[in-house]
Amino acid sequence: MKQFFGAFFGSVIGIIIATLLTVIIIIGVVKSSIGDAFSHEKSSVVKSNSILKITLDGNISDRETENPFADIKALKGLTNSDGTGLNLLVEKINTAAADSNIKGIYMDMKHVSGGYANITELRDALLHFKKSGKFIYCYSEMYGQREYYLASAASNVFINPQGALEFKGLSMSLMFYKNTLEKLGVDLQVFRHGKFKSAVEPFLMNKMSAANRLQSETFLNSIWNTMLDGIANERKLSKAELNDIANNLSIEDPKDAEGKLVDALAYEDEVLAEMKKKTGVEANSKLNFIELAKYDTHKKINLKVNDKQIAVIYASGDIESGDGGNESIGSERLVKSIREARLDDKIKAIVLRVNSPGGSALASDVIWREVTLAKKIKPFIVSMGNLAASGGYYISCAADKIYAQPNTITGSIGVFGMIPNFQKAFEQKLGITIDTVNTNKHSHIGSTFLPVNEKEQAYIQKSVEKIYDVFTKRVAEGRKMNQALVDSIGQGRVWTGADAVKINLVDELGGLNDAIAYAAKAAKLKEYKLLELPKQTNPIDEFLGRAESDAEARVIQKNLGDTYSYFKYLKNIITIKGIQARLPFEMIIN
Repeated sequence: MKQFFGAFFGSVIGIIIATLLTVIIIIGVVKSSIGDAFSHEKSSVVKSNSILKITLDGNISDRETENPFADIKALKGLTNSDGTGLNLLVEKINTAAADSNIKGIYMDMKHVSGGYANITELRDALLHFKKSGKFIYCYSEMYGQREYYLASAASNVFINPQGALEFKGLSMSLMFYKNTLEKLGVDLQVFRHGKFKSAVEPFLMNKMSAANRLQSETFLNSIWNTMLDGIANERKLSKAELNDIANNLSIEDPKDAEGKLVDALAYEDEVLAEMKKKTGVEANSKLNFIELAKYDTHKKINLKVNDKQIAVIYASGDIESGDGGNESIGSERLVKSIREARLDDKIKAIVLRVNSPGGSALASDVIWREVTLAKKIKPFIVSMGNLAASGGYYISCAADKIYAQPNTITGSIGVFGMIPNFQKAFEQKLGITIDTVNTNKHSHIGSTFLPVNEKEQAYIQKSVEKIYDVFTKRVAEGRKMNQALVDSIGQGRVWTGADAVKINLVDELGGLNDAIAYAAKAAKLKEYKLLELPKQTNPIDEFLGRAESDAEARVIQKNLGDTYSYFKYLKNIITIKGIQARLPFEMIIN
């Protein structure tokens, strides 16, 4: 009887919890579906003498992820959205620049993560805003280098008197797994293009090769120089002065930065008081802040303009076959979006926003094919984000024009394949032996429990060489270059956008808006509407279908911090299938 009541009440409690969760989810769905109808009018009202408040705390992704739980604190983290979308940030900053009710921007800088290219694009939007004659005040308790690079675009930079400012130069770390694999008894069988030196080095060596060190130093210095140029220009300092500050670790205390890297030491209430003076608000009154999320940028567009559209197609994450998702590039889903844009008469031009380290060579080629078909019908422009490397460059190379930021990581034209052999690990570490039966001599190719023999190795290597040859041909055709020249700058070498322009891998430096402006010019459009594709996966389905794996990933990421990218890379690289056109290592730049 005791067990019966225990089970009964346990079931009742379970039903109640499930019902409550379902109700909350339904509320989220309803809010997501019809919320705009009720909130649009409210969010679109901006009082005169207002200040747009931007709180930056997290990753700056290419595209804002829809989150119906955004206003429900307990459920806010259930979707994959962990930061602010660059697309909305730039759009709202640009709108605010022309909004007579907006007098300035207040940036509450907490923590910024993500690639330097997206940070540069956001910084450029702030610089554009500042040209309107309006102010930007930035405050933080602690500035890391990412945060400070972004903050340097502000009219006035404030720091907490007891805070900290990090300015030491950039450092890049690579993790090598060779010794670990040897200890585990795992033999990693690698296949790569003969001259592709840096590919999969982390699995074959315990430190960088001379060639890899040289290319890493080259692109790291290129990224640093881009930062120095931007900071020096806005803070009226020379690059030599900035390098001296970094080399001597001169900023030991916020006071050391005053008058150079920051304008004043102040607590937040003092910064708010300064903004009251700036906007003519009485000391005892409140500032008219409008939060970024509530600032409406929807414009009334003539219905005729809807007949003229530019499709902005987002390609973010690892490239794989299948549908993919909001955080990965599925070849089927992306091809469907490009085809939809190609066949839609209303869409006059296409901009592909690429932010990818690459992935499956086959999936990359499938996407490349659709790009070439679309290019024949309408202007096709590529905008590169933080990464457009290897497979990310593969899907970009056929475009009419390629834009990148100076600190975009691109190139890495090369391919490789890997087959781990766990036979020794199972036998020596676990005492497990494996026996195999084949119908033919080489039926076991691809098995993770048997080594490849000489003939099998030659067979796989031939496939790698063929795919590399196709890759370099695709680049040569798209960029109107000699294939031998592509090979000489390929072989897996990584370039920054600034260097890629010099070798014709990229046409111009600029962001997504520059690419859109060129697409409009190429399509001879003066008025147009932007259509974002692919349609984002339903966040409710994503929550229900991936809750367990997402929760696990978030826990691991929280515990590992920045080094989570190493874990994710190692997990991906061990489970990959087929020949890869992928950035050959995971880098953390601090």
